[in-house]
Amino acid sequence: MEIPLSPMEFARRARRLYPDVEGVVDGDRRFTYREFLERCDRWSASLQALGVSQGDRVAYIAPNTHSHLEAYYAVPQIGAVLVPINFRLKPEDFAYIINHCGAKVVCAHPDHIEAVESIRKDIPDAKVFVALEGRAKGWIDYEETLAAHDPEFAPVEIKETDLITINYTSGTTARPKGVMITHRNAYINIMGTLAQHHLSPADRYLWTLPMFHANGWTFTWINTARGMTHVCLRKVEPTAIFELIKKEAITMFCAAPTVLISIANAPEKVRNGAPRGVRLFTAGAPPAAATIELVEKDLGWELTHVYGLTETAPLITFCEPRPEHEDLSVEERSKIKARQGVELISSGEVRVVDETGVEVPADGATLGEITVRGNVVMAGYYNDPEATAAAIKNGWFHSGDAAVVHPDGYVEIRDRFKDVIISGGENISSVELEGCLLTHPAVQETAVVGMPHEKWGESPHAFVVLKSGASATEDELKEHVRAQLAHFKTPQAVSFVDELPKTATGKVQKYVLRQHQPGIATQ
Repeated sequence: MEIPLSPMEFARRARRLYPDVEGVVDGDRRFTYREFLERCDRWSASLQALGVSQGDRVAYIAPNTHSHLEAYYAVPQIGAVLVPINFRLKPEDFAYIINHCGAKVVCAHPDHIEAVESIRKDIPDAKVFVALEGRAKGWIDYEETLAAHDPEFAPVEIKETDLITINYTSGTTARPKGVMITHRNAYINIMGTLAQHHLSPADRYLWTLPMFHANGWTFTWINTARGMTHVCLRKVEPTAIFELIKKEAITMFCAAPTVLISIANAPEKVRNGAPRGVRLFTAGAPPAAATIELVEKDLGWELTHVYGLTETAPLITFCEPRPEHEDLSVEERSKIKARQGVELISSGEVRVVDETGVEVPADGATLGEITVRGNVVMAGYYNDPEATAAAIKNGWFHSGDAAVVHPDGYVEIRDRFKDVIISGGENISSVELEGCLLTHPAVQETAVVGMPHEKWGESPHAFVVLKSGASATEDELKEHVRAQLAHFKTPQAVSFVDELPKTATGKVQKYVLRQHQPGIATQ
């Protein structure tokens, strides 16, 4: 008899094998896997009592808490569809997503109840509102409701092609799109990650990555599959991260490169005493080799670069460490680790193709677009057939990422196609230029965008955040780039800023930087 491929299988297994293992830590609250999964069952029964049926959508607006984590089991195991929403969006964005997906239930953390109340009249199809912590007038109390129900819910038949989540894209330049992820999509991604990255029940995982972001890169289910401990972190801040790493003996976490930069540049008194050997995944934006070197050399942590998109459940490549890399210097190894790598063993086929759909040569120079087909590719965009058709052509999902393929088969992103700077007919990679600037000892963060130029059409403009107590001039940074890259890649201007605009997942919002144009350069 065939069993549908679903992450719910991992909950069943954890219940049998790891019942007394500490499953979840959230501040002072600690649950064994038996306790955690019983809570999930109670919430499943509660949702059914509240009228949630198979296929209904249940929206969550919450940081990384135990109640948010419980949703990744309680909602899908009754055949409903979880819609985790970026809590940093504006109330009108909440309204759009809730209406677009047709959510019947909205569950919110206290920090966001006021925002939901402000748009409640605009979401008429949402019938049930649940306060995940504490009490709120007109809202159901999560803990009281959960405690009032037995952990016996009505079982439903789940097909692996059924939706497990709808994950909405950031919507930074247009309306958010609802990425439909199936039980099979998620299961295949989990198995590929487990196959290529060693994890064990001894591991303790820190939730620095938002759970809402592509289902926490499926670590919402991966950790349970291996009997690992989930350690919740409600606000990503370097001091809190280091405190929990030390207090909870953390061995693994995931973070975007911007989060890594803040961690690596934390004051010595904050970093002091942190254990070496912590393992971490980074993705979300191409990390600079300088950032990788800083993390591995200064902190003694082991960094693995992975790549994917919300639309691919999410991981499709893995920068696989190979024996021949071991003899390289930290600097040279960091350059390889900055690449997106090779196909994740379960992701399907990944190809970098030119405009005609032909694979580019593996020369490390010819630019093409990353495309993928396989079992991790989304079922499509919810209620948006036009966007689905534009993204998936002839069975291949088109990422929009511009990349090259090296002779060893490792893919390396050079930019988003929309971010490639074309100056005087020459293509300039903002990622390459950012990586170069980050090698300057005074630079903590940087983002490069194309700005209008009277002579060259557009030219690179660098926005730079300096390290605390450090100094550098515009001319100094330009000379630093000229010494390492072709002169035409030198930024025409450098703006020093206190911080870069970012999404909730740590991606720099370059469209915001482009809106603050200083005028058309003429030099």
